[in-house]
Amino acid sequence: MIKDIPKDKQLILFDGVCNLCNSSVLYVIKRDKKNKFLFAPLQSDIGKEVVEEFNIDTNKTDSILLYKSETNSIKYKSSAAIHIAKYLGFPSNLLVVFFIIPTFIRNWVYDYVAKNRYKWYGKKESCMIPTPELQSKFIT
Repeated sequence: MIKDIPKDKQLILFDGVCNLCNSSVLYVIKRDKKNKFLFAPLQSDIGKEVVEEFNIDTNKTDSILLYKSETNSIKYKSSAAIHIAKYLGFPSNLLVVFFIIPTFIRNWVYDYVAKNRYKWYGKKESCMIPTPELQSKFIT
């Protein structure tokens, strides 16, 4: 399945039951003017395949991953979020300035939010089901 992702696309894997993550996905979709991204819940078959292929410990990284098919590489946590933002146009692309902050500091903040995301934003019983208009952007 991973091999089927077009080289000009990047796959955003997200926690499909997290309200914050689902809102973030909708934010990206709305601003993805160059049609750069595809999406899949971490709980999906392709999500599990990426987790297995890259030996990702989902106890340590369970909220967002960015798979770049062109380079067969993965970005985690704050680095994934900033790499996504740089393709979204102004003003979202200004978030790249956070790359000047050391990764361990960015990820500490990221982990704090990720740890509390269900408490602050809630949780769904099951993964988001995309509307028919958005179906082409999702891999299940």
